[in-house]
Amino acid sequence: MAKKRTKSKSTPQKKKRSLKLSKQNKIIFGSLLIVLSIALFFSFLSYYFTWQEDQSLLTEFKDRNAEASNLLNKFGAAVSHFFMYKGFGLASFAFPLLFAITGLYLFLGLDTKGLWSKWIWGLIGIIWISIALGFFAMEQPLLGGSIGFEMNDFLQDYVGKIGVFLILIFVLMVILVRLFNFTPEGFANFFRSQKAGLQSDLKKKKPKLATVTDDNSIELSMDEGTPVVVHTYTHKKDIPPLNPEAGLDVNLPQKEELPDIDLKVETVKQEKEEKDIKAEKLVKDFGEFDPKLELGNYKFPPIELLDPHGAGGGITINQEELEENKNRIVSTLKNYKIGIAQIKATIGPTVTLYEIVPEAGIRISKIKNLEDDIALSLAALGIRIIAPIPGKGTIGIEVPNKNATIVSMRSVIASSKFQKAEMELPIAFGKTISNETFVVDLAKMPHLLMAGATGQGKSVGLNAVITSLLYKKHPAEVKFILVDPKKVELTLYNKIERHFLAKLPDSEEAIITDNTKVINTLNSLCIEMDNRYELLKLAMVRNIKEYNAKFKARKLNPNDGHKFLPYIVLVIDEFADLIMTAGKEVETPIARLAQLARAIGIHLIIATQRPSVNVITGIIKANFPARIAFRVTSKIDSRTILDAQGADQLIGRGDMLFTQGNDVTRLQCAFVDTPEVGKITEYIGSQRAYPDAHLLPEYVGEDSGTGIDYDIADRDSMFREAAEVIVTAQQGSASLIQRKLKLGYNRAGRIIDQLEAAGIVGPFEGSKARQVLVPDIFALEQLLANETKQ
Repeated sequence: MAKKRTKSKSTPQKKKRSLKLSKQNKIIFGSLLIVLSIALFFSFLSYYFTWQEDQSLLTEFKDRNAEASNLLNKFGAAVSHFFMYKGFGLASFAFPLLFAITGLYLFLGLDTKGLWSKWIWGLIGIIWISIALGFFAMEQPLLGGSIGFEMNDFLQDYVGKIGVFLILIFVLMVILVRLFNFTPEGFANFFRSQKAGLQSDLKKKKPKLATVTDDNSIELSMDEGTPVVVHTYTHKKDIPPLNPEAGLDVNLPQKEELPDIDLKVETVKQEKEEKDIKAEKLVKDFGEFDPKLELGNYKFPPIELLDPHGAGGGITINQEELEENKNRIVSTLKNYKIGIAQIKATIGPTVTLYEIVPEAGIRISKIKNLEDDIALSLAALGIRIIAPIPGKGTIGIEVPNKNATIVSMRSVIASSKFQKAEMELPIAFGKTISNETFVVDLAKMPHLLMAGATGQGKSVGLNAVITSLLYKKHPAEVKFILVDPKKVELTLYNKIERHFLAKLPDSEEAIITDNTKVINTLNSLCIEMDNRYELLKLAMVRNIKEYNAKFKARKLNPNDGHKFLPYIVLVIDEFADLIMTAGKEVETPIARLAQLARAIGIHLIIATQRPSVNVITGIIKANFPARIAFRVTSKIDSRTILDAQGADQLIGRGDMLFTQGNDVTRLQCAFVDTPEVGKITEYIGSQRAYPDAHLLPEYVGEDSGTGIDYDIADRDSMFREAAEVIVTAQQGSASLIQRKLKLGYNRAGRIIDQLEAAGIVGPFEGSKARQVLVPDIFALEQLLANETKQ
């Protein structure tokens, strides 16, 4: 049975390979289509001048001595007759264009996904033009071709000329709406903008002058109906400069004494609609905002940087081992009077799954209790019984292979499942028991808890996660915060600091190894989370995906504090060490982030060696539905991570269980070695980068709060404005001052300290906003006035 199954799997793979075009074949086929398009164009063009002369040659195509007048001789005459006369007439000129576009896509190696839509809409356009030309010029069959003529004749028999005309109008409307995003508002706005431009051109041609004559009177020269109001009155001051928006030029006589006359010009504001039109035109001119533009020449790391590691993901089938294991399972169950109706094997890279269907009347718990007996008979470590397999009416027995196959990161990254994954943060963990690439979206998890004993594959798993995102995301789209208490596991990523890493403003290194800095970073992330939620509220959207889409469409003004928000992934390599040294100071901000940060694109990945209940607490477990368990030493640890047994029966070396709150899936983690990570970071780090790492909001701890009494003379020049902003909003945070007054975070932090010293805001309260002690603006005025008197 296993032999047949293997053959059936290999057959479709061969067929799939034969359909793919290599790069050389794409260039050859693309060149052929480009040449064919040029030949068709000149054939069609020549046909309109030579079709009568070549008409008689169409029946003598095989005669080598016969010559046609077409530029491409008999080939051109025959092809043109087919497309132009028997086909679509003038609309046939679209075929060379479609062939040329297809050829260029293949020749240049571009993505061919959009070609189908171009061909479909191209054919619809060809048919519409043919019918339209046949409708308006039925006496000229060459314009619409035989198809245009016959279709008109057919349709007019049923709906008449008016009906055909209405059908043509409707199809034209469909084409305009679907292809060119035509809307009635856009059509009206176009004419309004043209009218506004014409009016401004006419106004520029006629000068508007205001001159002062010798007798101190004013002469105005302007168009009738110009919305300018001039107030003239006597004053004993010099004439101030006129408002340039009024469109008036003042020519003053060269005299030492100026007349005591002042002009005040008020310009009527333009209608709001005209501004909206200009804004829409600006969006059309510049297109959507591209966050990747600053590093527009960034190149993703090539797949060649990863090693194939032997077989490169292929599985070697040992038929003798399969039969031997099958017979031992059957005989062991038979000894306990458990009959088997059917057995099937699914071979994976590390483990083979034997699916058995017991005979009627056999209790599942009876088979489950024989786990140790089956392991003894097979003389194998890591036997796991799944009773029953979710979604199937079978019982699964997972048996480790004698010769395990390494799953290389290269084979996983190169798989079509990962390459075509339309996810926000795709992660390729490895391969399942059925040898399928396992890809999940971190954005939907939304946080990941990873645990396992020492040397079982956690660090490799973290590298697999980071590598997946480096191969799929641009530096503008995702940022990493890496916490490495061991100080040796994640140091390789220092090379991509200015591309992909985020850090505190005062940090020298982006990789965090000091526990104090971890606490500050977590609280800074809480501030970043609050700031992002404020931006989402102002933008009236619910999550980061909607916000970024709105910002790219230029619907959010950067002057109001809006900006493109990258995803932030926090990776902590050894969480148990942090809990031991910091405790609640770490757990509280992590719990806040885990509960709230999903919608604004902050995701947590936490790894630990000791999955005990005092490390992985109930608060953390409740907010980490996605969990990975490598091999652990006890069933208690397995239950702590997965809320189920099984992790203690894994065989190690990347063998892992993954759950996202429902079923448990056994995987072989993809192996990426340290030299491979080094090559990837070296390749990325050698490219042009941002001036600095992505800076997180500044966080001031309790011990560095202000006990200083600022002198009034030393206060910031924006102190009063900041105080009014804080009192009006009744929210004491540096980020609010930074956003409203457009200040840097350091300066906003100093102003907050000054406000605390003045008694306007309360003391620092961790990641929460400070309490505002002044109830309203009137009370603030009184407070500041009393300070001045003192």
